[in-house]
Amino acid sequence: MPKQKTHKGTKKRFRLTAKGKARHRHAGTSHLQARMSSKRKRKLRGTTSVAVCMEPSIREALNGNSN
Repeated sequence: MPKQKTHKGTKKRFRLTAKGKARHRHAGTSHLQARMSSKRKRKLRGTTSVAVCMEPSIREALNGNSN
C-alpha cells in the first residue's frame, strides 16, 4: 500500500504544536495595509489556533510533517 503524501498547501499554511493543535497566520497580513487602522494591524499579528472541528483534517493532510 502506498504512503500518504503530505498536502503541500496545508504544510505552508499550518503548523502543529507539541500538543497537536494546529496554528495558522491571520489572513490579510501580506499587503494592502495602508488602509487598515493601527488597531486592526495590531490584532492580526502572530498566529492563532484553528477551530477544533478542523484539526483532524489538517493533521491528516500534514501526515506528521508540520515544519
